[in-house]
Amino acid sequence: MHHNDTTSRSDRVLFAALAVILATVSAALGSAMSYRPNVPSMAASAPAPQSAQDMVLTQLVAEHRCLSEALYYEARGEGRRGEQAVAEVVFHRMNTGHYGHSICAVVYEGSSHRGCQFSFTCNGDLHRPREASAWKGSEQLAAQILTGEAPLRNATGGATNYHAISVNPYWVPALVKTAQIGNHIFYRGGGHTRDS
Repeated sequence: MHHNDTTSRSDRVLFAALAVILATVSAALGSAMSYRPNVPSMAASAPAPQSAQDMVLTQLVAEHRCLSEALYYEARGEGRRGEQAVAEVVFHRMNTGHYGHSICAVVYEGSSHRGCQFSFTCNGDLHRPREASAWKGSEQLAAQILTGEAPLRNATGGATNYHAISVNPYWVPALVKTAQIGNHIFYRGGGHTRDS
């Protein structure tokens, strides 16, 4: 039994280290990726070829960033439980296959037009300054979710949709209410809707 405690403790240390590394790499790459120098279009060159390992790391960092953004913009005032509920919806949507097959595809579905799935992707929130401590907390929780250190426990009952209690979307009658967590009401069923 003592051996299992040691293994469990070493796993927790590994998960914590991975979470810190993932958050650090995500922040560094996010800053680098958002930097847009004013360069004439003729000066643009083809991107350097990437190794498979670099492409996987880039995809992992992007997935972490997209999940962090969903947690931050959709539920930063809801505490850890509320942010995890939003993460559950992202993963439930990804698992259905109707909303995209990656975290970023799910989160940014419809972001180029009215009717986006997550309002922050199309309402200008992404262009506003973030609260540093809340952003860091969302990044850490996203890393913990992705590494399994903070497992999702289906508190939303398989929800693929949710809304703030302050609104009443047209799609509510077509779905089954599964939970209310903080200021969000969660639903499942009824297939793919345009708004969540």
